[in-house]
Amino acid sequence: MTSEVREQLERVSAKDGLLNGQAATQVEAATALREDSSVSLPPSRASRLLIVRLSAMGDVIHTLPAAYALREAFPNATIGWLIEERWAELLCAPGSPRRGRRSAQRPLVDWVHTVNLPAWRSSLFTLQTLQQIATVWNDVHAMNYEIAVDLQGAIRSAVLAQWSGATEVYGAAEPREAPASLWYTRRVVSRGRHVIEQNLSVVQAVGQKGLRTRRAVFPRDPETEARIEQRLSQHGIAKFAILNPGAGWGAKQWPAARYGQVARQLSEGGIRSVLNYGPGEEHLIEESVSASGGMAVPVRCSISELIALTRRACLFIGGDTGPMHLAAALEVPVVAIFGPTDPCRNGPYGTRSVVLRSPFSLTTHARRREPDQGLLEIGADAVVKGAWHLLAGVSHV
Repeated sequence: MTSEVREQLERVSAKDGLLNGQAATQVEAATALREDSSVSLPPSRASRLLIVRLSAMGDVIHTLPAAYALREAFPNATIGWLIEERWAELLCAPGSPRRGRRSAQRPLVDWVHTVNLPAWRSSLFTLQTLQQIATVWNDVHAMNYEIAVDLQGAIRSAVLAQWSGATEVYGAAEPREAPASLWYTRRVVSRGRHVIEQNLSVVQAVGQKGLRTRRAVFPRDPETEARIEQRLSQHGIAKFAILNPGAGWGAKQWPAARYGQVARQLSEGGIRSVLNYGPGEEHLIEESVSASGGMAVPVRCSISELIALTRRACLFIGGDTGPMHLAAALEVPVVAIFGPTDPCRNGPYGTRSVVLRSPFSLTTHARRREPDQGLLEIGADAVVKGAWHLLAGVSHV
C-alpha cells in the first residue's frame, strides 16, 4: 500500500468511523481486485445488480432515474438497493415485503437491503448491532451480485459496494470523497451538470450508451393513499399547494414567516396551503401559521404519506430539500427558493419550475446556521408571482 493511500485514509472523517477500522484491508483488497482483470464480467450479461445509495432523501430521489434506466437496460435482472433504513419508504411501502416479485408497493427493485449506520456506530460492539450487521451481510452476499454501482461517492458507500462481493464495482471517477474511487474496479467519467444527469452517465457504462430515461417511480400504497384523502377531506382541502419551510441547514432556510405571507396571498386566489414539516421543525410551522392568519394547514407526514400528499398537490414551494425534489420527480410544478446551493446541479428537474435565486448568493455547501444573505433578498411577492405563473401554465418568469 502506498504512503499516499495511507495518508488519504488517515484524513477520513470520524463520521465514517464504523468502516474506517477496516480501511487498510479494504484498500488492499480493492487494489488486488482491480489488478485481476480475469474476473471482468461483460455488463450485457449481468443478471444481478446492486445499487448503493444510502441517503439522504433528495439524493435517493436523484438516483431513481438511474435505477429506472438500469431496469430498462436489464429488464430480467434482479436489482437490489442498499439504503439507510430511514429512507427505505422511497423504495418500498411500509409493511410490504422488501424482497420478491415487484408490485405497486415496491415497483422498482427486487430487494431492498437496509443499513442503519448512525445507530451501528453508536453501539458497534453490542450483540444486537452485530446481529443486524451479520443479517445484512448474509442477505447481500446470498444474492451473488455481479455488479455493484456506487451512486453516492462516499467512502462508506464505496466500501459497502465492494463488501457486497460483486465482481465489478462501478463509480464516478471523481467521487464526492476522492478516496472512494480506490474501491471501484470501474471508474466512470460522469457527465452532465445536474446530479440526475451525472448518475445516468455512470449507469450508462453499466448498461448501454444512450440511456435517456429520466423517470422516477415511487411506491403506491392503497391504505396510505386513502388516509391522505381522508385527512384532506377533513380539512375541506381540494386544490392546494405544499409549502415546505424546513431545510437541511440554516443557510438554505427562507424565513418561515414569509411562507405564511405566501399562504395568505394564495388563499385570496382560492389555493389552500398545506405546510409540510418534520421532527424538530414545529417552531417553523407555528411561525408560518401565525403569519398566514390561519390560512395554512400544518400536516406532518411519514415519507409514504408525503408521497401520497405530493401526488395530489397542484404546486410546491420550498428550498433545496428532499420534499422539493420529490415534487419535481412527481412532475408537480415547483417554485424553488435557492440560496447557497447551485440550482443548475440541484434544482428541480423534469417539471415546470420557477427558480428564484439572488445574484448575491455564492455557491457553497458550508452548513452555516444563519440564512444566506442573498436568500433573504427574495420577498414573498416574488414567490407568489412565480406561483401564479406556474398555475397559469407558464413555466418561466
